[in-house]
Amino acid sequence: MKTKVFITLFWTFVFGTVSTEAQIPDYYSSVDFTQDSNALKDNLSTLIINTHTTLIPYTSESTDTWDVIHLSDLDVSIPNNVILFYGYDDSDNDSFNDRTRAIAYQSSGLCIGYWNREHVFAKSLANPSLETDFPGPGTDVHNLRAADCQMNSTRNNNYFRDGSGNSFLDGDFYPGDEFKGDVARIIMYMYLRYPTQCEPINIGVGDRTYASDMPNIFLEWNEEDPVSEFERNRNDVIFSFQGNRNPFIDNPYLATLIWNGPNAEDSWGVLSTTDLDFQTEFIHPTIAQNYIYLEGLKLSKDTIKIYNQLGQALQFHLEGNRINISSFSDGMYFIQINEQYKSKLFKFLVY
Repeated sequence: MKTKVFITLFWTFVFGTVSTEAQIPDYYSSVDFTQDSNALKDNLSTLIINTHTTLIPYTSESTDTWDVIHLSDLDVSIPNNVILFYGYDDSDNDSFNDRTRAIAYQSSGLCIGYWNREHVFAKSLANPSLETDFPGPGTDVHNLRAADCQMNSTRNNNYFRDGSGNSFLDGDFYPGDEFKGDVARIIMYMYLRYPTQCEPINIGVGDRTYASDMPNIFLEWNEEDPVSEFERNRNDVIFSFQGNRNPFIDNPYLATLIWNGPNAEDSWGVLSTTDLDFQTEFIHPTIAQNYIYLEGLKLSKDTIKIYNQLGQALQFHLEGNRINISSFSDGMYFIQINEQYKSKLFKFLVY
């Protein structure tokens, strides 16, 4: 059991050894990505709270959420149209499931054939509820998507559930294969932006085996449905109005660092670790008394760390490609080898 716990903790050490500077946007310059998961979550939360400098009114004579959505949800393939969240079919005669629609059909009270603003984190499922009478959590455009009015009513305040194919309601709501990753990243953003008000466990059903505060479906959707160019553009537009960004659109792998689960894409290419080639880089023997040998690696003491089962780093002597382990007590040990952004974990037994 100790070995299993250690391996889980070990990857925290691995992430801490990776350089995280060159390809990370300036917006995140205050974030220490080598922290443990809870500290990283708090750090990102503080960032997106402090940089949310402009609160957009829901409906106003001045710039409001409608105006931002006209730009953020723009369908770049069809001029003057917006993408409709949860939509999937523009070829039938049913407007309910349309995927795109002219901006001009913005709802002003009419519903059929019109679009309105969907709160992805449903207003009534927040605690307290999200209000739209004044600028604040209920008018955060990161949480608002253009949606067909009838589709929006169908989703209502139903929990999100797992599924496949197009969006559907079956007790709970599946957002569709195209939009499930969008949903996940919005829910994660809302949790960090409003930590006590918008908890993911209050809007997603299913197991929570990766993390107690994040339903598995959101972590799995984040990996299964990668960030689209539409999402990236939307993030940039909202950033230009509100001042803050959705970190999980900028890099989905941040969710993996915080809540574990499937390995999502590391958009920056510097936070995740790529395994070394096990066929050409290896250690031998794996059961030893005095020495172990490392093959196929450019070695220095700076690229090697050895840990016991409690996660404690140990001192060792490196002689060429040979490590002297004669002073180690009997038991299992772990050796971490790093080459630039690549890392490999080996284990060996001393007897």
